[in-house]
Amino acid sequence: MTDAAKPKPHGGLSFALDFGPLLAFFVAYKFTGIIMGTAVFMAAIVVALVVSVAVLKRVSPMTWISAVLVVGFGGLTIYLNDPRFIQLKPTIIYSGFALLLFAGLAARKPLLRYVFGPIFEGLNEAGWLKLSRNWAIFFAAMAVVNEGLRAWLSFDAWLTVKVWGVTILSMAFALANIPMLLRHGFSVAEVKEEPPIPPQG
Repeated sequence: MTDAAKPKPHGGLSFALDFGPLLAFFVAYKFTGIIMGTAVFMAAIVVALVVSVAVLKRVSPMTWISAVLVVGFGGLTIYLNDPRFIQLKPTIIYSGFALLLFAGLAARKPLLRYVFGPIFEGLNEAGWLKLSRNWAIFFAAMAVVNEGLRAWLSFDAWLTVKVWGVTILSMAFALANIPMLLRHGFSVAEVKEEPPIPPQG
């Protein structure tokens, strides 16, 4: 691959585009309430998509799906004045990704390779299968956790845990996979951008 064809590093921009809309939602909710907060969330994720296309020249399928669900369930939240819809969105995202990854594993096709192949160059087939398995389990667990949080916590507490607790847990899980990746051909020296974390919307 020539230098011109290689992905350009963008520091923490990818993370900012993933986490920024959720943080905007959190801040707007604290100052203006659920309806305006949801509207800000919807606008922020559209802006994040535009910036991704303009600067990074790509948008991952996971981000597209997350954005569509944010706009769809956000619209229902505003129209029906019911925060349960925006709370349900993470469960649907996590469950959908878990099902897709488990289906790929059943067919011996590690689907994460088609999304993150350029990031984890050198990773062998066994590594991709293990990475897909680990994230499938993580997504399934997070769907269950989100449903528990929805049932037991107030919206304010749920959002706080979602923004800070889930984000930190996701980053920790991503980092915890690095030793396994290194045993299966991945080289940290070849990393062109930060390891991905699941959608935070």
